[in-house]
Amino acid sequence: MAVFDLHHPLMFAFGILGNIISIGVYLAPAPTFKKICKEKSTMGFECLPYIVALFSSTLWLYYAFLKGDALLLISINSFGFAIETVYITLYLVYASKNIRYNTIKLLSLLDVAVFAIIFLLSYFIFDGNIRVNVVGWICVAVSVCVFAAPLSIQFQVVRTRSVEFMPFFLSFFLTLSAVMWFAYGVLQKDLCIALPNVLGFALGLVQMLLYGIYRKSKPVVIEEKKLPEHVMNIKFLGTPEVHPVDSKTCENFEDKKEKKDEEICAINLEMEPCSPLKVQKDAPTLIVCAA
Repeated sequence: MAVFDLHHPLMFAFGILGNIISIGVYLAPAPTFKKICKEKSTMGFECLPYIVALFSSTLWLYYAFLKGDALLLISINSFGFAIETVYITLYLVYASKNIRYNTIKLLSLLDVAVFAIIFLLSYFIFDGNIRVNVVGWICVAVSVCVFAAPLSIQFQVVRTRSVEFMPFFLSFFLTLSAVMWFAYGVLQKDLCIALPNVLGFALGLVQMLLYGIYRKSKPVVIEEKKLPEHVMNIKFLGTPEVHPVDSKTCENFEDKKEKKDEEICAINLEMEPCSPLKVQKDAPTLIVCAA
């Protein structure tokens, strides 16, 4: 293959180094999944990054096969496809029923349906170099999204002044990987490989710069804004009810009511002078005395 041509030893060297470093980056989440297997729970981790990474690897494999003479591109993305499949499988095994359902739905949508649409449209509508370029620029767009994903973590570092969720060595190797693949793309005169790695390199530098600034800073605890709490006593108003009762029962009821009122008034007089009371019934009651 042309990739092993002795006239391109530098390109071959950058490709090999890119493979080695990228394998290290792909293996970075392994401790997380080891913990998931040990705890037999996903522990709140999200599977979206691995689904997107699998989608990206699949697209780059398709591009490499269309382009030809891209053995090093095929090798690293084959490894990426395999390891991401393992990660997602482990996640599905230990996820709860609801999370498993949502993960399978997202996996089917992005990695099956969207890829199938891209494959069919590119294969039947475009031909030759145009097909290669169209698929290549789709790969660029996806790679830019993958590289831009850690921006939320960078904002979190600035807000909290903590680098807990941004390990230095991961940022360093991502930056180094971007440099290798950028050089490989330039030497191969392939903008689709070189261009997204410019962004990857820039974002990697920003991550390492933030790490240098905030690694010794005291973390800031950000309290979430709580809405004012109102304790309300809610009374459900009933509809007026008519209860037919016997006349004797009615008289007994009135007598008991008068005695009760007198007792309440006597108690109030002992404590403090009586104040006028306003009584509001929740539900008006009409009592009909039968003759």
